[in-house]
Amino acid sequence: MRKLAKATIFIVCFLVAAAAVILMNLSAQSFAVTQIDFIGRAIFPTGSLFGGTEIGGLSGITYDADKQVYYAISDDRSSKAPARFYSIQINLQSGKLEKEQVAFTGVTTLLDENGKSFPELSLDPEGIAFTGNSVFVSSEGDVDRTISPFIKEFSLDGKLLKTLLIPDLFLPDDKGTKGIRNNLAFESLTLTPDKKYLFTATENALVQDGAVPSLESGSPCRILRYDAVSGNPERSFVYITEPLPAGANPVGKLTANGLVDLLAIDENRLVSLERGFSLETGTSIKLFEISLEKSDRIEGLESLKSRLSDVSPAQKRLLLDLETLKIPLDNIEGLTLGPVLGDGSIGLILVSDNNFSPLQETQILGFKIKVQKTS
Repeated sequence: MRKLAKATIFIVCFLVAAAAVILMNLSAQSFAVTQIDFIGRAIFPTGSLFGGTEIGGLSGITYDADKQVYYAISDDRSSKAPARFYSIQINLQSGKLEKEQVAFTGVTTLLDENGKSFPELSLDPEGIAFTGNSVFVSSEGDVDRTISPFIKEFSLDGKLLKTLLIPDLFLPDDKGTKGIRNNLAFESLTLTPDKKYLFTATENALVQDGAVPSLESGSPCRILRYDAVSGNPERSFVYITEPLPAGANPVGKLTANGLVDLLAIDENRLVSLERGFSLETGTSIKLFEISLEKSDRIEGLESLKSRLSDVSPAQKRLLLDLETLKIPLDNIEGLTLGPVLGDGSIGLILVSDNNFSPLQETQILGFKIKVQKTS
């Protein structure tokens, strides 16, 4: 009996150890970011000028490794100056980010199909992704003015190259029963490192999919993946945002929490940026790593309201709550990877949209992260 008991204990211990190894392997396959460290920030006050334009509204950023330059889209709706993106040099080789290491070096006007700058209030540019020789730009559009969202490809001198198809279920109807909500559409845009796939997502749920965040629950956003070569949308997934910041009072007041940018690690793993705000709590910024490996495809579902409990959303884990940095936070809306640094980590840059408000500022935050290769 003692031998049998010992054998039973051995088998149980073996099974427990095997299960632990399996769980560790699953975790390694699901998530890739192993470390993230803050390395500094640069502040540009509202009213700062460059190239005859006011710097501001920086809502998305992307990196051109060959030229060692970042491209940052302004969400100016051709009001203060024509719709544009900036070229910025940020030197991170010291392992720190300081204002002296940040320089605006160029400004490029986006041109429409007629080769002219976009008319005032005809777009709301929010996301930008570098392809290798051009950029994709996303616009939220304007539901109140019946202006549809778009994703367009532009040359690096601003010429329009291509317009991608937006699936019909994202387009609002005149009854307000479907499509994007106003100012809660395609904030995010990112390409996988191999340039095969382009991701965007709604900031909050489509009208037919559910509600905006509350104090109790988040909002079901749709992540949309394109074949970047053909330009065709090919897959969609659900992403659930966090609820409103604890302590917010949404009754009759400005409160929000949404998915404002994505950063693709590969075709299944991304970093998401959520931005929350309330008058009571101020701005909250959180970075998550998400995995689509076990997520259900939803491109065939016209509405999620009655199906959400049956759909597996993107898995997410908190990478960093920027509140823990104990620095003033503004309206952070964009992020991108930068160069490989001397210690083998990768630079990560976040930028803020100051809304061209004298009460806000343009922030450029620097981090370094370590990412393990995934199978």
